[in-house]
Amino acid sequence: MDVGAVLIAITGVAGTLGGALLTQRGADRAKKRELEMAHAIQDARDNRELRRSCYTQLHREARQFATALSRHLYVLRDRTLGREDVSALEGVKDAYRDRWSEALMVAPDAVIVSASELNGALTGVYGQIKRLEQGNPRPGETLQSAAEAQHALWFLTGVMREAMRRDLGVTADADEEAARRTPLAPSGSPIALARDFTEPLDDPDC
Repeated sequence: MDVGAVLIAITGVAGTLGGALLTQRGADRAKKRELEMAHAIQDARDNRELRRSCYTQLHREARQFATALSRHLYVLRDRTLGREDVSALEGVKDAYRDRWSEALMVAPDAVIVSASELNGALTGVYGQIKRLEQGNPRPGETLQSAAEAQHALWFLTGVMREAMRRDLGVTADADEEAARRTPLAPSGSPIALARDFTEPLDDPDC
């Protein structure tokens, strides 16, 4: 038997088997990369939907909290608070607090910055209103000052909303300055709101 021919035949078989093995390994690696990419895409989609749901709820609860603060101010102005009035405000506040806690776990820093500013303003107005409710306001705190602070919440809500929309890719960064100049659904003008809580003058003709 020709030893050279045998060696050539063995080498050919080994090369064929080796090539097939390498091809299979390459296909396995490609399949693994495809699966990893598919998982990454799905994870990104899931994360985006999680943020969208969280943002929608936080935005809604923030607006409801701001509205409840306004309503509470009018009750303080017009009549004695009842237990149901206090419970209503506390319930809205607690619902907002829960959404805010969730947002802290899923929102990126760019959203947290504007949301934190609104959160600080909301809790500040709430604290001021509660001190007025309890008859223990700090110097300078009046129904009018609380009403003015409450009105400013709408602008901050609009800024937070635009940060959320940019994170979700539904608005462009170029809209940022316009958003900062435009309050979100204000409940009347600041002048009219302040007039509602201005102490009546002694002379009605003034």
